[in-house]
Amino acid sequence: MSESLITFASVSKFYGEVLGINKVNLSIPPGITSLVGPNGSGKTTLMNLMTGLIRPTQGEIRVLGIAPEHPEQLCRIIGYCAQFDAFPKGLTGRQFIYWFLRIHGMSPAECDQRTEAALEKVGMTEAANRHVAAYSKGMRQRIKLAQAIAHDPQVLVLDEPLNGLDPMARAETIALFQEWGAKGRYVLVSSHILHEVDRISDQVILLSHGYVVAEGQIQGVRNEVKEQPMQILVRCDHPHVLAARLFEQDHVVEAKISTDRKGLLLRTTDADSFYLLLNRVVLDSGLEVESVAPADDDVNSVYQYLIGGEGGTV
Repeated sequence: MSESLITFASVSKFYGEVLGINKVNLSIPPGITSLVGPNGSGKTTLMNLMTGLIRPTQGEIRVLGIAPEHPEQLCRIIGYCAQFDAFPKGLTGRQFIYWFLRIHGMSPAECDQRTEAALEKVGMTEAANRHVAAYSKGMRQRIKLAQAIAHDPQVLVLDEPLNGLDPMARAETIALFQEWGAKGRYVLVSSHILHEVDRISDQVILLSHGYVVAEGQIQGVRNEVKEQPMQILVRCDHPHVLAARLFEQDHVVEAKISTDRKGLLLRTTDADSFYLLLNRVVLDSGLEVESVAPADDDVNSVYQYLIGGEGGTV
């Protein structure tokens, strides 16, 4: 297994008779990778396996060549921000980070330095001497993230890290993820805020009922499901002219003119043929086209295609 990847080889995890994940094979490169799926799809199980908190029923996992059976080595390279809170009683935010670093064997002076740097990164310096128990949900999220990054790990594993953050804190946190990914680090994020996942991800892993249903860059994943109609929005001066020509084609399954009569939303099973046809229509009719853009090249649309409208929070 590669020492420059995070790899899962035929990994399954069962909780008694309950399936966590099944027969997962992954090779996760550097950058930002988002885990997408409804509750119960296996996202948290995947993260807990990766960080060594639970062990697989079968299969092998390596994080940059390190197996979860070596927790001391693994903890040096991984920072984990779990979805659920678990804070020792009576600690301030500063102490929460400081003592975590001391457990890593760092000197008091280095712990002080790293603690202050982490607090500043997440905007928690002013609240650092308050007890964690008095923090709001958003502040607890940020202090967990500060702890996760304090030891400068190569791998960040973040389970719903944007929950409870206000818009400004959310934007700052996303910028931090992007900065980390740009350095060639590994950032794994699960989130149900799909438009933000879409914006920051280098690749996505789509999960359903414990199985990986697709993985890769979002456009690449979208190309894997070409049998599903793709939605395309065309803004032009005479959408009814375009609609009439489109309905002559077998690959166009639906077309709707927008209420302002300046747009046409269509669904096609063959996007390449549509774009060729559009070129011909423009040349033949003198149609003035303002814009042409896919209307569903995003995580949510692709996920709904793949799992067929499965319910639950994604």
